[in-house]
Amino acid sequence: MLRTVNRVVLGLVGLVLFLVGGAVLAAGLGLDVPSWWPWGTKRDVLVSRSRRVHWHDQDWWWPVVIAVLALLVLLALWWLLAQLRRARLAEILVDSGDGEGALLRGRALESVLESEAETLDGVARAKVVLAGRRTAPAARVALLLEPHARPAVALVRLDEESLAHARTSAGLTELPAEVRLRAVKHRARRVS
Repeated sequence: MLRTVNRVVLGLVGLVLFLVGGAVLAAGLGLDVPSWWPWGTKRDVLVSRSRRVHWHDQDWWWPVVIAVLALLVLLALWWLLAQLRRARLAEILVDSGDGEGALLRGRALESVLESEAETLDGVARAKVVLAGRRTAPAARVALLLEPHARPAVALVRLDEESLAHARTSAGLTELPAEVRLRAVKHRARRVS
């Protein structure tokens, strides 16, 4: 959901900036622009002289303007880098013991962890996402527990069985995990 909202907002901001920039460029080149557009000719300016010098005598004005613009640029760069960051780990580097390494697909290990976690008593469904670096992965696990499940027992078994098997098979010294537990919600049914 957040990813979709993020892409829609980015698309709308990009479209608005593209249209405004194109209209300003068209007016600057002397092309026809709509009559309602505030800058219709080459001689129109974006900021009038009176507006430019209005705050000119204030010592704080230009540092504040520069700081706000710099903050906006930094936020835009942070947002761009957040879009490029992967939410999932694509592959894990497994030490094969001979000085070479082997690559294990992240989705394969996620799938195995999910299916093994779902076999645990009291776990209705499991969702696993691997994050981090390929030499030091970390797991985010979401467990949907049945009503009869005991959360402490489910956590211990997940750590001692599923995560231990994953660490052993991938040759990892550690596989930190963040586990989120939720209970199954059953809908009330009418009994006749």
